[in-house]
Amino acid sequence: MSIERERCRHFRDLHAPGNFVVLPNAWDAASARVFEDAGARAIATSSASLAWSHGYADGEAIPAEVALSAVSEIVRVVKVPVSVDSEAGYSSKPEQVADFVVALVNEGAVGINIEDASDAPELLADKIAAIKQAVKAAGGDVFVNARTDVYLRKLTAPEAALPETLARGRRYAQAGADGFFVPSLYDLSDLKTVADEIGLPLNVVTISPKTPPAADLKKAGVRRLSAGARTATAALGAARRAVLQMLNDGVYDRIFAESEGLPNLNALLARD
Repeated sequence: MSIERERCRHFRDLHAPGNFVVLPNAWDAASARVFEDAGARAIATSSASLAWSHGYADGEAIPAEVALSAVSEIVRVVKVPVSVDSEAGYSSKPEQVADFVVALVNEGAVGINIEDASDAPELLADKIAAIKQAVKAAGGDVFVNARTDVYLRKLTAPEAALPETLARGRRYAQAGADGFFVPSLYDLSDLKTVADEIGLPLNVVTISPKTPPAADLKKAGVRRLSAGARTATAALGAARRAVLQMLNDGVYDRIFAESEGLPNLNALLARD
């Protein structure tokens, strides 16, 4: 079995019933390696933070070839599985989305997020089916985490959000999705309903302080927790506070305090 297929198998096992996997979201090779060293069993990318680190805004502004190169750099320095936020797949054409995902798999990614955003759910279902077919034809495997933005983008009236989310989850599962991702849904009862009725591993993201504790999420049937761009904003926020102190006060306490406990990066990145 190839290293990639073995990593994909392991990634699937992390989502098995009864398991709960926490995925820190990296934005470059160094952050991914630091998170692995901290004990992460798998790494995810954040489309926003990866784009920012290369000088682009979020929303598929980063060129696909730059994103692919960044994924390659991340995969090269870690041994744990890597899942990539592929946004909407850089195209509205399912066959082109599938080609992009095959390229990600060729770079070593074992999973992807793919979102419906404001598009019709039928389009995402077609993309998922095309992805699964293309990756299988290429001799690979990929864990497809289907994201619906019903709650995040307030695509329906509040009372219709849960039924619409369930309808989309069933559609995406039928198309071949391996996981279901519902950003901005925090109600534990509703999360349990989604987890029970859809049956796919359910992903929650900590983009708001409203996110319940991990132990409560697990009890509700959630199997995956990620942080989106929040890991990057936490790091950049700490760096900004340190720099403001240096610029405005002429002292450096924060620089040393914020970097306390950080492993030797040269040693981390020099490993074979």
